[in-house]
Amino acid sequence: MQRRSRGINTGLILLLSQIFHVGISNIPPVTLATLVLNIWFFLNPLKPLFESCLSVEKCYQQKDWQRLLLSPFHHADDWHLYFNMASMLWKGINLERRLGSRWFAYIIVTFSLLTGAVYLFLEFALAEFMDEPGFRRNCAVGFSGVLFALKVLNNHYCPGGFANILGFPVPNRFACWAELVAIHFISPGTSFAGHLAGILVGLMYTHGPLQKIMKKCAGIFSSNMHYYGHQYHFNSSGTSQPSPPPYGFHLSAEEEMRRQRLRRFDHQ
Repeated sequence: MQRRSRGINTGLILLLSQIFHVGISNIPPVTLATLVLNIWFFLNPLKPLFESCLSVEKCYQQKDWQRLLLSPFHHADDWHLYFNMASMLWKGINLERRLGSRWFAYIIVTFSLLTGAVYLFLEFALAEFMDEPGFRRNCAVGFSGVLFALKVLNNHYCPGGFANILGFPVPNRFACWAELVAIHFISPGTSFAGHLAGILVGLMYTHGPLQKIMKKCAGIFSSNMHYYGHQYHFNSSGTSQPSPPPYGFHLSAEEEMRRQRLRRFDHQ
């Protein structure tokens, strides 16, 4: 797994232009820090992709647990980075303003670790259940597992409405599942377990014990800190509507078509 070299990182340029179009002052601090961190690691990776990607074989069997920290913040190429961070930009703005920056930072850290752990569990379970050792070698990088978890949160806090999945209106409460299935069937090489891990972590937070556990842990370290209600207010100028849906560990069909169009532009 290696990043393909490009003369011009068009995806990175588009991402930076979108960030500046929104306006740095309009992006909450944790969301902005997450964007900067991912861009920094794309330009200055701590390790090559094959040494930072997450798999059962490398992480569990070979005890290379640092991959749990590295894999969410490394991306295969500039388009991988663009689709993930464009999605993070809009989800982050909505959720951080609602939850407050300290709690949102807590969520990002927790989800980054948990999605990786759940991904490893799912791949291990598939390998055992299907007696297929290849699942242990599946190696994934990228922030998309976290994005799917954030998508569950966003739909939970903003219920109602519909999402457009391959041209079909899907109720928001089912949008994650519809996108998961659509991506799997249209792009069979994508990481089904990676996306599913994000959805499961999101559901653990919205309908399971995760939120209570996080509050309990936060109280242990700082009983006087109130994570909710610490809201930030930003200027309304310079904002725009969300463009791409989340780019998971791999692309959805609509994103794939968009990527092909952008690639044709890139090669001109």
